[in-house]
Amino acid sequence: MLNVIDYVPGDTLLHRLNPVTKLALAAAIIAATFLSDGYAALVGLLVLTLALAAYAGVFGRLARLLKLLVPVALIMLVLQLVFVRSGTALFAFVTDEGLITGGKACLRLLGVALPLVLMLMVTKLTDLANACVEKLHIPYKYAFTFTTALRFVPVFSQEMNAIMEAQTARGVEYDTNNPFKKMQLMLPLCIPLLISSVSKTDATALAAEQRGFYLRTRESSYRRYPFSAADFAAFALCIALIVLGIVL
Repeated sequence: MLNVIDYVPGDTLLHRLNPVTKLALAAAIIAATFLSDGYAALVGLLVLTLALAAYAGVFGRLARLLKLLVPVALIMLVLQLVFVRSGTALFAFVTDEGLITGGKACLRLLGVALPLVLMLMVTKLTDLANACVEKLHIPYKYAFTFTTALRFVPVFSQEMNAIMEAQTARGVEYDTNNPFKKMQLMLPLCIPLLISSVSKTDATALAAEQRGFYLRTRESSYRRYPFSAADFAAFALCIALIVLGIVL
């Protein structure tokens, strides 16, 4: 089963960019989303992210994440409508200030969550770690820890599904619509998942140590990640996005 952040092979310009450049582009979109205060800018940044996903051929998988985020965004909108009491009342408890604030909060949530996931879809985790070590001078152990944590996300998801299937075979029903009952059923599953995760982490640490993990330095990688003209153009786009975020 493919995870939403698994690498999707491709030959697009976005795939060929330096991993550091892709990370900078995602960071620039996120920063511009936080800095922007207008609906046009927030919607534009979200459309830009979706357009890049369509260009890279990962729009369908990003849409799966979007489906999960939309309900969370709607809950955030309702909370803003309930708690923001300033402004002119429109109907019932809804005010114009609450509607504006809630709408911007929803767009910011979507605009912040999607860019980094998009860049992970078009970047191999190994290349991301090595490029960060080479170009950003991040210690390899930190880059390795970050990429390994991302690799374990689908593994833990599969482990949770396996545990739930085993419990279902024993007569436990997880298809209830009551969120409190579902949480009560899910909490006991955290113990076997925690035991399994500790076991896998220990095995990974032993394997890394046996392969000379502590001897790894910045010069150890056999691959190099030079910047190209397309990377410098992307850096210029990053600066432009941040400037537009401040202006708009």
